[in-house]
Amino acid sequence: MTVSTHAAVIAVGDRSRHDDGVGWSVLARLRERAVVRPLPPGTVLSECDLDPGRLIRLWEDAGLAVVLEAAHARPSRPGRIYRLELGAAELWRPGVMSPRGLGEAVELARELGRLPGHLLAYAVDSADMSLGQGLSEPVAAAVERLAERVEEETTRHWVTAARSTVVGTA
Repeated sequence: MTVSTHAAVIAVGDRSRHDDGVGWSVLARLRERAVVRPLPPGTVLSECDLDPGRLIRLWEDAGLAVVLEAAHARPSRPGRIYRLELGAAELWRPGVMSPRGLGEAVELARELGRLPGHLLAYAVDSADMSLGQGLSEPVAAAVERLAERVEEETTRHWVTAARSTVVGTA
């Protein structure tokens, strides 16, 4: 079986609501870092407003989709990063509330048979979702760590998929 080397990294949320723009900040950091250390071939960075149809189109045919979002955890720990995987018994961990739309997109994609090969969501616990630009201090501090994790995830996926393709063609 061949695994797609294509990886979709998708920022969701609303940049005009402070910490809800964390995904966009991570994408910006990944683009800056890619100048020196490019992401694996086939990695596409995209933004989405959480419209389920658009989100599904962005991850369609991806071996790996990484969704970046703000979270509202209880109890709140602003800046804390959660790694959530599709395939576990529950998509979302107890106490972490995903923004509107992602759960709908997953369910719709499941019904349509259009889920990516592997789906990860990285959610950063937010401090400020009010109208305005810029991230709160604890969320801004998480951007670099999250960019590193996304790089690791896409690289690991690409290496695994490339090996699978080579083994599958032998």
